[in-house]
Amino acid sequence: MSTIQQYDSAVQSCKDIFLKKTKDYGTSWRVYRIISIADQIYIKAKRIRTIQEKGEQKIGDDIRSEFKGILNYAIIGLIQLGIDNDDMEELSVTEVEKLYNEQADIAKKLMLDKNHDYGEAWREMSQESFADLILAKLLRIKQIIANKGQTLISEGIDANFYDIINYAAFALILIEEGKHK
Repeated sequence: MSTIQQYDSAVQSCKDIFLKKTKDYGTSWRVYRIISIADQIYIKAKRIRTIQEKGEQKIGDDIRSEFKGILNYAIIGLIQLGIDNDDMEELSVTEVEKLYNEQADIAKKLMLDKNHDYGEAWREMSQESFADLILAKLLRIKQIIANKGQTLISEGIDANFYDIINYAAFALILIEEGKHK
């Protein structure tokens, strides 16, 4: 399978879960502020890191499911950034799917551009690095929030969410290939 096919498959598996949960719960995530979304991702990334360090886990959700959750929460973050009002209105499943696809397409284009320039270096990275990179991106998001959204020279919150999506997708691809557990 090509990288594009692998990437599409990883994102599709996340989207399938996201849409099923939307049917179950509606868009209850609309209540989240960006800091809460960052914290949700932090919890998942921290759990991955803890499992990696301890070499064991006691709760059934595996590392793969945590990376899927990270990808989906990053999409939620981008959707929330793109919705101009603070109203917590319910969105239809059709609208959610449209918004999800828009953000996933932007992340995919970024992945393709970076793969061109970096030569798919991520294929040689450890799963531990993906968890650490995601945690670093979250700390950046929290600092940008503390700075009231202002940066002097750095990318904004959205760029960090896109990178988180791609790191999670890469981790899922390598898990699927059997290179990571």
